Amino acid sequence: MAVTDRDKPVRVGVVKFASCDGCQLGFLDIGPALLDIGIKYQIIEFGEASSHRTPEGPFDILFVEGSISTAEQAQHIRHLRDRASLLVTIGACATSGGIQALRAWAGNDGGIAGFVDAVYATPAYVDTLERAQPVAELVEVDAELRGCPIDTGQLVELLTATAIGRRPQLPSEAVCVTCKRAGRVCVMVARGEPCLGPIIANGCGALCPGMARGCYGCFGPRESANGGSLADWYASSLGLSDESVAAKFAGFTAWAPELREVIDARGGPPGMRATEAVRSAGAVGLAGAVEPAEAAAAAGAAGLAGAAGAPGLAGVVNPEAARPEGGVA
Repeated sequence: MAVTDRDKPVRVGVVKFASCDGCQLGFLDIGPALLDIGIKYQIIEFGEASSHRTPEGPFDILFVEGSISTAEQAQHIRHLRDRASLLVTIGACATSGGIQALRAWAGNDGGIAGFVDAVYATPAYVDTLERAQPVAELVEVDAELRGCPIDTGQLVELLTATAIGRRPQLPSEAVCVTCKRAGRVCVMVARGEPCLGPIIANGCGALCPGMARGCYGCFGPRESANGGSLADWYASSLGLSDESVAAKFAGFTAWAPELREVIDARGGPPGMRATEAVRSAGAVGLAGAVEPAEAAAAAGAAGLAGAAGAPGLAGVVNPEAARPEGGVA
């Protein structure tokens, strides 16, 4: 993962779609190191930080924050992909859909319309897709930085590695390993606190367990994460119900496959749980039993109470990604 002509500054763009801007701010949080990076990199598009913009590129590296939530965004990301030599997704929204991806469980009984009607005073003004999609579902992605927000140290590592032509050295170990190194008492063993640490890639320094709280999974499933086994342990050893287990996995990056499988197996997120008939048919979502306003409120509660993770950083460079054909899935 490198830019071929090292004699010229690397042309960088930072853009966003449906997101909170927090991961973009990671560039500004780099601090003095940003001055050193400026020797190798020329930031030509960064609407969050500068009014001097070049939205059409072309870009040697394009950093993309946010999920794809409208048809216009789907068209625009394809256009940007054609203008970028390398495309790097940053943050939970871009890499796995973000908290807004929870609406995928709304089902076909009203679907996204129920959420729009409950939240917006004039729903007719809102044009949105049924699902908030990770960028990689629409275009080829060359590398990913996970987290909510991303870790600035990992961002500097990726920039440095790209500039000199080597593979980024990013962690893939579980949050539990960080806890052990720090000599912390396991919150699951000592306090009976549900913690996603065994299946989540480290990136935050085990911040929540360090405060005697279970890991919320912001950096997502590590390589070979066994979410099903952890969910079974929650139920058998901690006595959690299926709904409570699903809530622990259904958060900022619930659409990550390793987490999604657990949520589906336990009946869906709180407020958007499938009926027995729908589950037996292999579908997940609303079955007409939840009013739109209740569903939207429950979706927000699920995000706040059960923040889960995104796929881990072990696969930061994605050589097998393929640009999909056709329209929006």
